[in-house]
Amino acid sequence: MKPKITRRAFIGTTALSVTALASEGVKGAVKPKDIEKKNPSVVTVGLLQMKACGNDQSANRDKGEHFCRKAAESGADIALFPEMWNIGYTWVKKNDKDHDNVKQWQSQAISKDSGFLRHFQELAKELNMAIVITYLEKTKFQPRNSATLIDRKGKIVMTYSKVHTCDFAAMEASTDPGEDFYVTSLDTAAGSIRVGMMICYDREQPESARILMLKGAELILTPTACALYDISIDEFKVRAYENQVAVAMTNYAAEYEKEENKKYRGRSCAFGEKGQTAVIAGKEEGIFIARFDIEDIRERQKNYVLGNAFRRPHRYHAIISNEVSEPYKRQNAFGEPFDSTKR
Repeated sequence: MKPKITRRAFIGTTALSVTALASEGVKGAVKPKDIEKKNPSVVTVGLLQMKACGNDQSANRDKGEHFCRKAAESGADIALFPEMWNIGYTWVKKNDKDHDNVKQWQSQAISKDSGFLRHFQELAKELNMAIVITYLEKTKFQPRNSATLIDRKGKIVMTYSKVHTCDFAAMEASTDPGEDFYVTSLDTAAGSIRVGMMICYDREQPESARILMLKGAELILTPTACALYDISIDEFKVRAYENQVAVAMTNYAAEYEKEENKKYRGRSCAFGEKGQTAVIAGKEEGIFIARFDIEDIRERQKNYVLGNAFRRPHRYHAIISNEVSEPYKRQNAFGEPFDSTKR
Protein backbone atom coordinates (compact mmCIF):
# COMPACT_ATOMS: atom_id res chain seq x y z
CA MET A 1 0.00 0.00 0.00
CA LYS A 2 1.41 3.37 -1.00
CA PRO A 3 1.69 6.00 1.76
CA LYS A 4 -0.73 8.86 1.47
CA ILE A 5 0.86 12.16 0.38
CA THR A 6 -0.91 15.06 2.02
CA ARG A 7 -1.26 18.44 0.33
CA ARG A 8 -2.26 20.57 3.28
CA ALA A 9 -0.13 23.56 4.23
CA PHE A 10 1.89 22.97 7.37
CA ILE A 11 0.32 25.07 10.09
CA GLY A 12 2.67 27.49 11.81
CA THR A 13 5.62 27.21 9.43
CA THR A 14 7.51 30.33 8.45
CA ALA A 15 8.89 28.87 5.23
CA LEU A 16 9.47 31.53 2.62
CA SER A 17 8.75 31.19 -1.06
CA VAL A 18 11.45 32.03 -3.58
CA THR A 19 9.72 35.33 -4.32
CA ALA A 20 9.68 36.25 -0.63
CA LEU A 21 13.32 35.33 -0.24
CA ALA A 22 14.28 37.47 -3.19
CA SER A 23 12.21 40.42 -2.00
CA GLU A 24 14.04 40.32 1.33
CA GLY A 25 17.37 40.49 -0.44
CA VAL A 26 18.54 37.06 0.68
CA LYS A 27 21.85 36.30 -1.02
CA GLY A 28 21.42 33.58 -3.62
CA ALA A 29 17.62 33.73 -3.74
CA VAL A 30 16.22 33.09 -7.21
CA LYS A 31 13.45 35.15 -8.71
CA PRO A 32 10.78 33.49 -10.88
CA LYS A 33 12.11 35.19 -14.04
CA ASP A 34 15.52 33.64 -13.37
CA ILE A 35 13.97 30.19 -13.10
CA GLU A 36 12.28 30.61 -16.49
CA LYS A 37 15.66 31.39 -18.11
CA LYS A 38 17.45 28.51 -16.43
CA ASN A 39 20.54 27.28 -18.27
CA PRO A 40 19.86 23.70 -19.43
CA SER A 41 23.15 22.52 -17.85
CA VAL A 42 22.39 24.06 -14.44
CA VAL A 43 21.44 21.87 -11.47
CA THR A 44 19.45 23.63 -8.75
CA VAL A 45 19.65 22.55 -5.11
CA GLY A 46 17.06 23.69 -2.57
CA LEU A 47 18.48 23.96 0.96
CA LEU A 48 15.61 23.24 3.36
CA GLN A 49 16.62 25.27 6.42
CA MET A 50 13.98 24.43 9.03
CA LYS A 51 13.26 24.18 12.72
CA ALA A 52 12.31 20.65 13.72
CA CYS A 53 9.10 19.72 15.50
CA GLY A 54 11.09 18.10 18.30
CA ASN A 55 11.34 14.34 17.83
CA ASP A 56 7.77 14.09 16.50
CA GLN A 57 8.38 12.06 13.34
CA SER A 58 4.91 12.57 11.90
CA ALA A 59 5.12 16.34 12.30
CA ASN A 60 8.64 16.40 10.88
CA ARG A 61 7.45 14.32 7.91
CA ASP A 62 4.61 16.75 7.18
CA LYS A 63 6.75 19.84 7.60
CA GLY A 64 9.47 18.30 5.43
CA GLU A 65 6.89 17.59 2.73
CA HIS A 66 5.68 21.18 2.82
CA PHE A 67 9.20 22.50 2.36
CA CYS A 68 9.85 20.01 -0.45
CA ARG A 69 6.79 21.27 -2.28
CA LYS A 70 8.02 24.84 -1.93
CA ALA A 71 11.45 23.79 -3.19
CA ALA A 72 9.87 22.15 -6.24
CA GLU A 73 7.90 25.34 -6.91
CA SER A 74 11.20 27.24 -6.83
CA GLY A 75 12.63 25.04 -9.58
CA ALA A 76 14.83 22.82 -7.42
CA ASP A 77 16.19 19.63 -8.96
CA ILE A 78 17.32 18.39 -5.52
CA ALA A 79 15.91 19.12 -2.05
CA LEU A 80 18.44 18.76 0.78
CA PHE A 81 17.37 18.20 4.40
CA PRO A 82 19.38 19.03 7.53
CA GLU A 83 20.96 16.17 9.48
CA MET A 84 18.83 13.44 11.11
CA TRP A 85 15.54 15.12 10.25
CA ASN A 86 13.18 12.33 11.35
CA ILE A 87 13.87 13.11 15.03
CA GLY A 88 15.13 16.67 14.64
CA TYR A 89 18.63 15.76 15.80
CA THR A 90 17.43 15.57 19.40
CA TRP A 91 20.15 15.16 22.04
CA VAL A 92 20.85 12.58 24.72
CA LYS A 93 21.58 14.41 27.96
CA LYS A 94 23.14 11.52 29.89
CA ASN A 95 26.62 10.31 29.02
CA ASP A 96 26.01 6.82 30.37
CA LYS A 97 25.69 4.38 27.45
CA ASP A 98 23.51 2.03 29.53
CA HIS A 99 21.18 4.81 30.62
CA ASP A 100 17.50 4.66 29.64
CA ASN A 101 17.82 8.01 27.84
CA VAL A 102 20.31 6.51 25.39
CA LYS A 103 18.18 3.42 24.80
CA GLN A 104 15.09 5.55 24.29
CA TRP A 105 16.95 7.73 21.79
CA GLN A 106 18.17 4.67 19.88
CA SER A 107 14.63 3.26 19.77
CA GLN A 108 13.57 6.11 17.45
CA ALA A 109 15.61 4.67 14.59
CA ILE A 110 13.75 3.74 11.41
CA SER A 111 14.62 1.40 8.54
CA LYS A 112 15.10 2.27 4.87
CA ASP A 113 11.81 0.51 4.08
CA SER A 114 9.86 2.48 6.70
CA GLY A 115 6.75 4.46 5.91
CA PHE A 116 8.72 7.65 6.61
CA LEU A 117 11.12 6.99 3.72
CA ARG A 118 8.44 5.60 1.42
CA HIS A 119 6.53 8.83 1.94
CA PHE A 120 9.43 10.83 0.51
CA GLN A 121 9.95 8.34 -2.31
CA GLU A 122 6.37 8.92 -3.42
CA LEU A 123 6.80 12.67 -2.98
CA ALA A 124 9.99 12.74 -5.07
CA LYS A 125 8.17 10.90 -7.85
CA GLU A 126 5.17 13.22 -7.68
CA LEU A 127 7.31 16.37 -7.71
CA ASN A 128 9.82 15.04 -10.27
CA MET A 129 12.55 16.19 -7.87
CA ALA A 130 15.36 14.33 -6.10
CA ILE A 131 15.27 14.41 -2.30
CA VAL A 132 18.01 13.80 0.26
CA ILE A 133 16.14 12.69 3.38
CA THR A 134 18.02 12.21 6.66
CA TYR A 135 17.24 10.01 9.64
CA LEU A 136 18.46 7.79 12.45
CA GLU A 137 18.69 4.44 10.67
CA LYS A 138 17.84 1.13 12.33
CA THR A 139 20.43 -1.62 11.84
CA LYS A 140 21.20 -5.01 13.40
CA PHE A 141 23.41 -3.35 15.95
CA GLN A 142 23.46 0.31 16.97
CA PRO A 143 21.62 2.77 14.72
CA ARG A 144 23.38 4.90 12.14
CA ASN A 145 23.23 8.59 11.23
CA SER A 146 22.17 8.25 7.60
CA ALA A 147 21.09 10.16 4.51
CA THR A 148 19.26 8.59 1.57
CA LEU A 149 19.30 10.07 -1.91
CA ILE A 150 16.00 9.47 -3.74
CA ASP A 151 15.93 10.28 -7.44
CA ARG A 152 13.13 12.11 -9.22
CA LYS A 153 11.46 8.80 -10.10
CA GLY A 154 11.18 7.85 -6.44
CA LYS A 155 14.01 5.32 -6.49
CA ILE A 156 16.62 5.09 -3.74
CA VAL A 157 19.96 5.49 -5.51
CA MET A 158 22.29 5.80 -2.51
CA THR A 159 22.30 5.67 1.28
CA TYR A 160 25.29 7.10 3.11
CA SER A 161 25.96 6.72 6.85
CA LYS A 162 28.14 9.25 8.65
CA VAL A 163 31.71 7.95 8.89
CA HIS A 164 33.08 10.58 11.28
CA THR A 165 30.54 10.22 14.08
CA CYS A 166 30.78 12.80 16.88
CA ASP A 167 31.93 10.38 19.57
CA PHE A 168 32.45 13.26 21.98
CA ALA A 169 28.62 13.43 22.26
CA ALA A 170 26.52 10.65 23.82
CA MET A 171 24.02 10.24 21.01
CA GLU A 172 26.55 9.80 18.22
CA ALA A 173 28.80 7.67 20.41
CA SER A 174 25.67 5.48 20.57
CA THR A 175 25.61 5.03 16.80
CA ASP A 176 27.68 2.89 14.47
CA PRO A 177 29.76 4.83 11.93
CA GLY A 178 29.47 4.24 8.21
CA GLU A 179 32.07 2.16 6.43
CA ASP A 180 32.82 4.09 3.24
CA PHE A 181 32.09 7.11 1.06
CA TYR A 182 30.01 6.68 -2.09
CA VAL A 183 29.42 8.47 -5.37
CA THR A 184 26.54 7.78 -7.73
CA SER A 185 25.10 9.18 -10.96
CA LEU A 186 21.91 11.17 -10.42
CA ASP A 187 19.57 11.86 -13.32
CA THR A 188 18.27 15.44 -13.34
CA ALA A 189 16.53 17.68 -15.84
CA ALA A 190 19.98 19.18 -16.54
CA GLY A 191 21.44 15.75 -17.25
CA SER A 192 23.31 13.20 -15.18
CA ILE A 193 25.59 14.48 -12.42
CA ARG A 194 27.96 12.55 -10.16
CA VAL A 195 26.84 13.06 -6.56
CA GLY A 196 28.51 12.21 -3.24
CA MET A 197 27.40 12.83 0.32
CA MET A 198 28.99 13.59 3.66
CA ILE A 199 27.34 14.56 6.95
CA CYS A 200 28.27 17.40 9.32
CA TYR A 201 31.50 16.42 11.13
CA ASP A 202 32.65 14.61 7.98
CA ARG A 203 33.23 17.96 6.31
CA GLU A 204 35.73 18.91 9.05
CA GLN A 205 37.91 15.98 8.02
CA PRO A 206 39.47 16.90 4.66
CA GLU A 207 39.76 13.24 3.70
CA SER A 208 35.96 12.97 3.32
CA ALA A 209 35.60 15.41 0.43
CA ARG A 210 38.94 14.29 -1.00
CA ILE A 211 37.79 10.66 -1.25
CA LEU A 212 34.53 11.74 -2.86
CA MET A 213 36.48 13.79 -5.42
CA LEU A 214 38.75 10.81 -6.12
CA LYS A 215 35.64 8.68 -6.72
CA GLY A 216 34.40 11.14 -9.31
CA ALA A 217 32.05 13.46 -7.41
CA GLU A 218 30.98 16.67 -9.13
CA LEU A 219 28.54 17.72 -6.39
CA ILE A 220 28.79 16.93 -2.67
CA LEU A 221 25.57 17.20 -0.64
CA THR A 222 26.04 17.78 3.09
CA PRO A 223 23.28 17.66 5.73
CA THR A 224 24.41 19.19 9.03
CA ALA A 225 23.24 20.17 12.53
CA CYS A 226 25.65 22.51 14.26
CA ALA A 227 26.83 26.04 14.84
CA LEU A 228 28.45 27.37 11.68
CA TYR A 229 31.08 29.92 12.59
CA ASP A 230 32.73 32.07 9.95
CA ILE A 231 35.69 29.70 9.86
CA SER A 232 33.30 26.75 9.39
CA ILE A 233 31.87 28.36 6.27
CA ASP A 234 35.33 29.24 4.99
CA GLU A 235 36.38 25.63 5.59
CA PHE A 236 33.44 24.36 3.51
CA LYS A 237 34.32 26.80 0.74
CA VAL A 238 37.87 25.42 0.71
CA ARG A 239 36.50 21.86 0.36
CA ALA A 240 34.91 23.00 -2.91
CA TYR A 241 37.98 24.85 -4.18
CA GLU A 242 40.64 22.28 -3.33
CA ASN A 243 38.63 19.41 -4.82
CA GLN A 244 37.11 21.32 -7.76
CA VAL A 245 33.58 20.22 -6.86
CA ALA A 246 30.36 21.98 -5.99
CA VAL A 247 29.26 21.65 -2.36
CA ALA A 248 25.90 22.32 -0.70
CA MET A 249 25.09 22.17 3.02
CA THR A 250 21.74 22.45 4.82
CA ASN A 251 21.62 23.30 8.54
CA TYR A 252 18.76 23.72 10.99
CA ALA A 253 17.33 27.20 11.42
CA ALA A 254 18.12 28.97 14.71
CA GLU A 255 16.48 27.22 17.65
CA TYR A 256 15.67 28.38 21.15
CA GLU A 257 19.07 28.70 22.79
CA LYS A 258 21.43 31.26 24.22
CA GLU A 259 21.29 34.44 22.18
CA GLU A 260 25.06 34.48 21.63
CA ASN A 261 24.83 31.10 19.88
CA LYS A 262 21.83 31.86 17.68
CA LYS A 263 23.81 33.91 15.19
CA TYR A 264 25.83 30.84 14.29
CA ARG A 265 22.80 28.64 13.60
CA GLY A 266 21.18 28.45 10.22
CA ARG A 267 23.70 29.75 7.67
CA SER A 268 23.08 26.94 5.19
CA CYS A 269 25.45 27.53 2.31
CA ALA A 270 26.76 26.34 -1.03
CA PHE A 271 29.87 27.00 -3.08
CA GLY A 272 30.90 26.27 -6.64
CA GLU A 273 33.92 24.44 -7.98
CA LYS A 274 36.09 27.60 -7.86
CA GLY A 275 35.02 28.40 -4.30
CA GLN A 276 32.52 30.96 -5.57
CA THR A 277 29.51 31.61 -3.35
CA ALA A 278 26.21 30.19 -4.57
CA VAL A 279 24.26 31.08 -1.41
CA ILE A 280 24.77 31.80 2.29
CA ALA A 281 21.55 31.88 4.31
CA GLY A 282 20.74 33.80 7.45
CA LYS A 283 19.40 32.16 10.62
CA GLU A 284 15.70 32.14 9.68
CA GLU A 285 13.66 29.30 8.23
CA GLY A 286 13.44 29.22 4.48
CA ILE A 287 14.26 27.53 1.20
CA PHE A 288 17.58 28.77 -0.09
CA ILE A 289 18.55 28.16 -3.68
CA ALA A 290 21.97 27.16 -5.01
CA ARG A 291 22.61 26.74 -8.73
CA PHE A 292 25.56 24.90 -10.29
CA ASP A 293 26.52 24.61 -13.94
CA ILE A 294 27.55 20.99 -14.59
CA GLU A 295 29.57 21.93 -17.65
CA ASP A 296 31.55 24.54 -15.70
CA ILE A 297 32.39 21.93 -13.03
CA ARG A 298 33.57 19.46 -15.66
CA GLU A 299 35.61 22.07 -17.47
CA ARG A 300 37.33 23.02 -14.21
CA GLN A 301 38.09 19.41 -13.33
CA LYS A 302 39.45 18.76 -16.80
CA ASN A 303 41.80 21.73 -17.00
CA TYR A 304 42.80 23.12 -13.58
CA VAL A 305 45.75 22.14 -11.35
CA LEU A 306 43.92 21.09 -8.16
CA GLY A 307 41.84 17.99 -7.42
CA ASN A 308 43.71 14.86 -8.45
CA ALA A 309 45.92 16.57 -11.05
CA PHE A 310 49.33 16.77 -9.35
CA ARG A 311 48.99 14.83 -6.09
CA ARG A 312 51.68 12.47 -4.68
CA PRO A 313 49.73 9.81 -2.76
CA HIS A 314 52.80 7.57 -2.42
CA ARG A 315 54.10 10.16 0.08
CA TYR A 316 50.99 10.13 2.26
CA HIS A 317 51.70 7.13 4.50
CA ALA A 318 51.00 9.03 7.75
CA ILE A 319 47.49 9.83 6.55
CA ILE A 320 46.37 6.19 6.77
CA SER A 321 48.15 5.36 10.05
CA ASN A 322 45.87 4.44 12.97
CA GLU A 323 48.39 5.65 15.52
CA VAL A 324 47.27 8.63 17.61
CA SER A 325 49.84 10.40 19.78
CA GLU A 326 49.52 13.22 22.27
CA PRO A 327 48.13 15.84 22.24
CA TYR A 328 45.33 14.17 20.23
CA LYS A 329 44.40 11.21 22.41
CA ARG A 330 40.80 11.54 23.54
CA GLN A 331 38.03 9.85 25.49
CA ASN A 332 34.56 9.40 24.06
CA ALA A 333 31.36 10.68 25.66
CA PHE A 334 31.29 7.65 27.98
CA GLY A 335 34.77 8.23 29.38
CA GLU A 336 36.36 5.41 27.36
CA PRO A 337 39.59 5.84 25.32
CA PHE A 338 38.58 6.56 21.74
CA ASP A 339 39.93 3.92 19.37
CA SER A 340 38.85 4.41 15.77
CA THR A 341 39.78 0.82 14.84
CA LYS A 342 37.06 -0.52 17.14
CA ARG A 343 34.37 1.48 15.34
